[in-house]
Amino acid sequence: MREVVMNNKTNLLQLEEHFYQLADVKEPNTFRNLFPYEEIPKIAFNDRIVPHNMPEDIWITDTTFRDGQQSRAPYTTEQIVTIYDYLHKLGGPKGKIRQSEFFLYSKKDRDAVYKCLERGYKFPEVTAWIRASKQDFQLVKDIGLRETGILVSCSDYHIFYKMKMTRKEVMNLYLSVIRECLETGISPRCHLEDITRSDIYGFVIPFCLELMKLMDEYKIPIKIRACDTMGYGVNFPGAVIPRSVPGIIYGLTTHAGVPSELIEWHGHNDFYKAVNNSTTAWLYGASGVNCSLFGIGERTGNTPLEAMVFEYAQLKGTLDGMDTTVITELSEYFEKELGYKQPSRTPFVGSNFNVTRAGIHADGLLKNEEIYNIFDTGKFLNRPPLVAVSNTSGLAGIAHWINNYYHLKDDRKIDKNSELVKMVKAWVDKQYEDGRVTVLTDNELVVEITDCCKKLNIVL
Repeated sequence: MREVVMNNKTNLLQLEEHFYQLADVKEPNTFRNLFPYEEIPKIAFNDRIVPHNMPEDIWITDTTFRDGQQSRAPYTTEQIVTIYDYLHKLGGPKGKIRQSEFFLYSKKDRDAVYKCLERGYKFPEVTAWIRASKQDFQLVKDIGLRETGILVSCSDYHIFYKMKMTRKEVMNLYLSVIRECLETGISPRCHLEDITRSDIYGFVIPFCLELMKLMDEYKIPIKIRACDTMGYGVNFPGAVIPRSVPGIIYGLTTHAGVPSELIEWHGHNDFYKAVNNSTTAWLYGASGVNCSLFGIGERTGNTPLEAMVFEYAQLKGTLDGMDTTVITELSEYFEKELGYKQPSRTPFVGSNFNVTRAGIHADGLLKNEEIYNIFDTGKFLNRPPLVAVSNTSGLAGIAHWINNYYHLKDDRKIDKNSELVKMVKAWVDKQYEDGRVTVLTDNELVVEITDCCKKLNIVL
């Protein structure tokens, strides 16, 4: 019979939690009812609701140089250091971008680590990602890093089909490897790969309970990174595990006893849910969310770091010193230095994210930009709202374009009823009547506006 005990967090009496033991099954549990490979995966519900439990302190961690680098041409050492500098500036004086993880396999990677360490920044802390071997542990120690990530695949897809082992065998292997890491004095960060297809109560929680015992024994923090490797996680209340992000985080904190500050969510975007799932992990008890710049990562990518900066601000009501203008600087650096062109409608960084073409929207912007702009993008991203001039822009769109392009302030601003705007509008209409189908370029508009100004004898 379970004992009735006082919960010091809620100050309520409750039944002692179940003791979760490893379920060492003979056949893999692949949750075929949820993941029928010949069909679209299913989202099922049992309406078991767990409470919000957002930690007082939440933060972002970065995997741009690890997972992000697995999906593109390798960065040069100089590029890594430059991006690392940007991340430091973006995270602000409170270090809201807490860590950045690096490969250590090549000389180039190690050179980048040394150069980033030479910067002397407290944040982002440089951490590693290695294979589970004594040689790699020693490499981490020799470089002087305090923490490293270790891959510990946890779904039966990986345990039975990839590793060709049983749950008991793989748990014993993982625990022996992590013990070796602790023996070197390194803090392990356990990457629970494919957690959203794992047996949460039959493997994940029993494994994490053993990790907490090791942490008590060695007095060295052991972090848990919950990896939604295939993007199957969902944030819907009442969804069943293993797809339920609230259910996973609740299980880790409540049943496995993992402190929030040692839990980190790592999402992928295969089903367009990376941002929502990362935010949900915060809301239900994970202090960290792991991201990559612009979501660059394997397949459909990781959780975009810049998205979580704005999620943080919306949840906390403050940016806590994060410098969001750096997001625009980073986007420009990626385009100019790395040749990476953002899709034009990508939030916050795409060329058209705050550009309107519709005349009725442009009219609203001309009267008050708050009507059709998500926030003061000029202040937070150094990108004021723009209007692209086309056949649908109307008089208001042209007036807004002229005011912005020529930086006309207050009493110098022109409105949609000015003779200049009417002349330019007539020229624009003629372009499309003659068969044009593309948006007018800035250069074309400048040439026409200059000509119209001469005719009207005005100066902008």
